[in-house]
Amino acid sequence: MNQKKSIKILEALAQDTRMNIYKLLIQENKDGLSAGTIAEILEIPPATLSFHLTHMENADLLKSHRKGRSIMYSAKQKAIKNLIEFLTENSFKKREEERA
Repeated sequence: MNQKKSIKILEALAQDTRMNIYKLLIQENKDGLSAGTIAEILEIPPATLSFHLTHMENADLLKSHRKGRSIMYSAKQKAIKNLIEFLTENSFKKREEERA
């Protein structure tokens, strides 16, 4: 991961609605939830939800697939894992250098 991508992820999550969507989807299984179910659970108007889901997909935080007439969304947990690794990699290297 590079700095530009990490900033994009952080920017996407630095908003209440998107953070709530991501937290909800993390709790779900790999099949994810439909946009309608997400909207209902979080009480988000469909147009607003669509905006936020698009923003999150552009940051590579979500994956989607069609299931019948619905689009199912699930969280890409690896994106957060990679972000944490990126944010901590320099501090770990610095500590290792200080120990040597």
